[in-house]
Amino acid sequence: MNRDDVTWSGPIPAVTTPFDASGAIDRAGFRANIDRLVKLGATGVLACGCTGEFWTLTLEERRLLYADAVAAMAGRGPAIVGVGCIGAQETIALCHEAEKAGADGLLVLPPYFVKLSDDEIFAHYKMVNDAVSKPIAVYNIPGNAVNAITPGLADRLADLDKVVAIKESSGDWNNFYATMIAVKDRLRVFCGPSSVFGVPAVALGADGTVDCFPNVWAGCLDLYYTARDGKMREAEALQETGRRLTDLFVTGGRTLYPATKAAMDMQGFPGGGKPRMPLQPLAGEPLAGLRRGMIELGVMTG
Repeated sequence: MNRDDVTWSGPIPAVTTPFDASGAIDRAGFRANIDRLVKLGATGVLACGCTGEFWTLTLEERRLLYADAVAAMAGRGPAIVGVGCIGAQETIALCHEAEKAGADGLLVLPPYFVKLSDDEIFAHYKMVNDAVSKPIAVYNIPGNAVNAITPGLADRLADLDKVVAIKESSGDWNNFYATMIAVKDRLRVFCGPSSVFGVPAVALGADGTVDCFPNVWAGCLDLYYTARDGKMREAEALQETGRRLTDLFVTGGRTLYPATKAAMDMQGFPGGGKPRMPLQPLAGEPLAGLRRGMIELGVMTG
């Protein structure tokens, strides 16, 4: 396989995993959020990634969400699901569950927590690659995973026969662009922090974007389309809003995933609710400041 064996492109939101007051997954809310996003212009969905708080989910919960993502997409685009675990055997087991559920792609993290060499990371991916049948998207998010997919390592991984894409979420423009240059002829390249530099990424040839912000702001979907279509004045305005929205969500006592869910709740969108521990829901001034900021940015009305 290579990039030509899949049709993945465009804005693919990384969706939240909503939990009800008892801490159980709100599966109806999860499906409803996906349906809403597709109707707004999403070309696919990424479930059980970092935005989906995968680290708090049991393996059984992840299996159920794989099936729900496939059902909610209903053939309207790819359902790509996160299968990242520290160990290769556990990752492979989740891959097989995703394959049974009908997922279109497998988002594979490098092993996380312990610092590894490039050879060790490559060995992990090769073991997973050789054990699965569905296409793989490599997930580079060193801020969360510790281990980074450098452009050189991405070049090596691109030669594995199931690897067809990379979600480049380093947040480092130089790493993103060097990776795209190294692998774009073999892999589909998705810009992770599209709210930060999605417009230049798409303008320079990125296949699509994967971001949490479509959950709260449809402009993050429009950002891709305006950049793709060369509507640069409109694209630049959306990029500025995305940059300011990103800053709002991670300052003033706020962190990204609880802020995302709080912003969804404020707007009455499905898929929000409380995060799971150790994350805590926003309250007090962080919550009030989020509301004020979103109103000031024109993302929501008062």
